[in-house]
Amino acid sequence: MKPLLSLSASLFALGLAGCGEESDTMPVDGRDFDGVAYGESAPYTGKVIDGYLVNARVWLDMDGDGQYTPGPLTVTLDNGASVELASGEPTAMTGAGGNFALDTAELAVPASVGPDLDPRDFPLIALALPGKTLEETPSGDVPVARAYLMSAAPGVRNVTPLTTLARYRSLVGLPAGTGDDLAESLSELNLVRDYVMAGDDRAHAYARALVRFMASQIPDGYNDLLGRSGSDGTERYLSPQGVRLLGISLVRQANTVVALVDDAASGRYRNVDIQSLALPTVPLELSDPTLLTSQRVYAQPERSRILPSNLSDLDLSAELTFDYTEAGRLKSVSADGCLAPSMPELARLISVNGYMAELPTQWLPAAALSSQSRIHYDVEGVDERLEFDWDNRQIRFETTTSCHQHNDVYAGSSELGGTPEITYSWTLAEGALAELVAQLPQPGGGTLTRTLVPDTSNAADQFPGYRLSEQGSAVESLVFDATAQGCEVDIEVKDAPLAVSARQPFTVTSDAPLPAGLVDLALELDAREFSYPEEEDSLSTSRPLRYGVLDLATAGLDNVDSDGAFEWLMLYPALGGAGFIDSQPNLIREAYLKKYSGSQACGREFGDLPSSAFARVEYQYQSLSGYLVGLLQ
Repeated sequence: MKPLLSLSASLFALGLAGCGEESDTMPVDGRDFDGVAYGESAPYTGKVIDGYLVNARVWLDMDGDGQYTPGPLTVTLDNGASVELASGEPTAMTGAGGNFALDTAELAVPASVGPDLDPRDFPLIALALPGKTLEETPSGDVPVARAYLMSAAPGVRNVTPLTTLARYRSLVGLPAGTGDDLAESLSELNLVRDYVMAGDDRAHAYARALVRFMASQIPDGYNDLLGRSGSDGTERYLSPQGVRLLGISLVRQANTVVALVDDAASGRYRNVDIQSLALPTVPLELSDPTLLTSQRVYAQPERSRILPSNLSDLDLSAELTFDYTEAGRLKSVSADGCLAPSMPELARLISVNGYMAELPTQWLPAAALSSQSRIHYDVEGVDERLEFDWDNRQIRFETTTSCHQHNDVYAGSSELGGTPEITYSWTLAEGALAELVAQLPQPGGGTLTRTLVPDTSNAADQFPGYRLSEQGSAVESLVFDATAQGCEVDIEVKDAPLAVSARQPFTVTSDAPLPAGLVDLALELDAREFSYPEEEDSLSTSRPLRYGVLDLATAGLDNVDSDGAFEWLMLYPALGGAGFIDSQPNLIREAYLKKYSGSQACGREFGDLPSSAFARVEYQYQSLSGYLVGLLQ
């Protein structure tokens, strides 16, 4: 039998139930029998509780995916042998008092194959069905209005909102029932017992509020499916990652929900009107996308003073951290050192309303080349921040540095949290970005206004053109001359990890003279189609590889040797290699800023590192669930 949840010992100071006898009666705390052997011939029994739930689906989650799995189901034993469960995961519907009994006969394994499967080694999952599951209340049975999913850790046979919380706290590496992060009112409770039988009004009030929150996060499509005539809760809808995200969100919001109950109760928990509580509304992205969570920028020459520098000479000058909501929406970008706010990049992000995963390449590279970035990086702490207010269509940029004075951005304070150094706002037309406006307070008074208007002529969604003006006068534009044109990849590089298979020409204009060499500009792409992951499958990529950049202001920095003509090179994980995400194949691994090298042949292999660069940017990603767990820990 596997160990029970690590709740404090005082919560489990309960007597043995019938020492030396097999019993079908559970202790009130919901664990398996206290020191009593499990009788394999008996059904595996337990209770499903919000109040006691009748006609709820319950099953042993033997494959760990959080959804019911029908037969035949193959289970691998610890000795490596496999057994097949013809009926799938043991399952049943609850009866009066929330009681259930799972038929575990198929868990018996021939002695020649291995030991019997023990139901106590697997978590229990319970699903309340909208309009079908009934909650037993003092005033009669009440149909559940909306579906919700609950679980209990292996060895715990009461399935409640509180056992769900305890289980997911344990799964994300937090103490199940203790810890500085857990509200005191929760840490005092036995999270796994039958609080209805025990008459624990406080635990019951918490459970009812947590259920209401849990139900609010079930997707409408799943709720509708379970509410249909003929649905019995065995339908599969959620991914394992989606089920896990529901649990993580519960852990993140539990203290808030409990505090609302405490405030409403004033010590009288039996009388709390749970429906009147203003519970948190937390949209959740159950697809669990992979998101950019940090960048490391190397733009400080270690031995020389001037950029560009040999790659081995480039030292770390900034670290960027990207923060998200549970829905995968970008909340902020913080920099230790300096970041490089870009209006075209913000326009890309606005086009997807802040949901970074909807951009195939996510955040395109940028780097602050000011030598001040390293000076600030060497002092621990956040030096700059972009904060996104999507509801009010505003982005605020704050800085405590002098990294951006060449772009007329002046720090107003040595601390963050005051008046932003740039305020961005935007307007939409028919759901698309119409205009992005940046307002920059100036040291002598007044405000400098820059305006970006997208130019979608021939542009791809992930890389739009634009026209930029300052104080009403045009200063810069990037406009695509044609749509991307494919080319035949050289036969000797057909299977290369990266190859230029398409080219899209564009034109840049400026109110200042352009560098003489900034000609024949084009966005180079790897837009090949692969037979992946199997020979009969197909996977298309759309990876920006190289494009020219005009930046006359950065070229004017004392530590930069440039005429203003730069280019970004971007590299990606090999197909199926380390860091490659099948569902998101266009995520950048690293990027290099170098001198513009002019037009090059389409169809060539791509991926050679430059001999020198102004900056190198490393990308690091996490799944949304992994990111949220990291915040909890």
